[in-house]
Amino acid sequence: MTLNIPLSGETLPPQAHRLIEAVRELVEAGQGSVALEQPRTEPVIPASEPIRDGGVEVRLLTASRQVLLDSVLLPLTRLEFDLLLFLAEHPRRVFSRTQLLNAVWGYEHTGERTVDVHVRRLRVKMGSHLPLITTVYGVGYRLSDEARIVVLPHE
Repeated sequence: MTLNIPLSGETLPPQAHRLIEAVRELVEAGQGSVALEQPRTEPVIPASEPIRDGGVEVRLLTASRQVLLDSVLLPLTRLEFDLLLFLAEHPRRVFSRTQLLNAVWGYEHTGERTVDVHVRRLRVKMGSHLPLITTVYGVGYRLSDEARIVVLPHE
């Protein structure tokens, strides 16, 4: 059995440390093993590539966890930022609410409507002129094909 736990950032929350210790104890008690792998990420628009069609540009500055909408700083919560970053790192993929809860929140014990609330708040903060997150009815959410997002890891 393989269990993938996406952990990112320089500091891990206490829940992640508890989870890692629990997995370690289970592995030591059984005959399994723990291996760390770098997560596969799909390509994102490079910072040097210009945004065409005069569209609105969103820049995610991962080092400072800031989001700029056409050079204007947006006040996003931690989960809003993490949700937007996750979708930007996986363009053209549709995720169910449960998948998003696992990947972004790190658990699925919260109601699935929590995802809907955060998506709605992101849409409001980004403004109606910017298509960002698309609803795939009956399935979940994905980054819009028209979204102009640039992820800058070191700014």
